[in-house]
Amino acid sequence: MVNPPKLTPQTMKVLTALYNHPGSSGADVCKLSSLPSGTVYPILGRLESAGWLNSQWENIDPRAAGRPRRRFYFLSAGGAAEAKRGASEAASIYASFAS
Repeated sequence: MVNPPKLTPQTMKVLTALYNHPGSSGADVCKLSSLPSGTVYPILGRLESAGWLNSQWENIDPRAAGRPRRRFYFLSAGGAAEAKRGASEAASIYASFAS
């Protein structure tokens, strides 16, 4: 069994990007999260291995399109629940500092 991913600030940015923009490509997640690809793609791999994400390859002919296929990422039901839980925990921690 795969250990659940740690909800680091970077992982939360990736989860938030996919929660707000389902079906984003890896490059889109980089832009949305303001994180470099060397950070985003390993996180996407860990989240997918843990079952928090599903992905699918774009259905195009790369030669005809003149570019490589993109891979689109979607939160699973469990991944969406974990994203909400993590956001709730972060808000709770922030509130304790603000008061």
